[in-house]
Amino acid sequence: MAITKEDIIKALEEMKLTELNELVKAIEEHFDVVASAGVAVAAGPAAADSAPSEVSIMLTNAGGQKVAVIKVVKEVTGLGLMDAKKLVDGTLPVAIKENVKIEDADAIKAQLIEAGASVEYK
Repeated sequence: MAITKEDIIKALEEMKLTELNELVKAIEEHFDVVASAGVAVAAGPAAADSAPSEVSIMLTNAGGQKVAVIKVVKEVTGLGLMDAKKLVDGTLPVAIKENVKIEDADAIKAQLIEAGASVEYK
């Protein structure tokens, strides 16, 4: 039994926006193409209007494990150890990274939370 276009469309309608983004990336890699902006907007126009595509990651509290948080900040920002320490020890909230895509920001946020920090988006 062959898969029809209708089957594919139905499967796409049931996918979440993050799953659709992953699918688009996989298709781009597999077929060595780049999706145009029109295709990306067509995949989720409501989400694109309601949520920003880029955010700033704000460190609101370094928590009890500052050394672990400093290591993550150093890794994420590319700063030296002392600069990362000054950033974490300074006045909070502070922007760890600005104009980051939501997908990348979620990964960075998860790393910081795992290290014991409190983080929010701006």
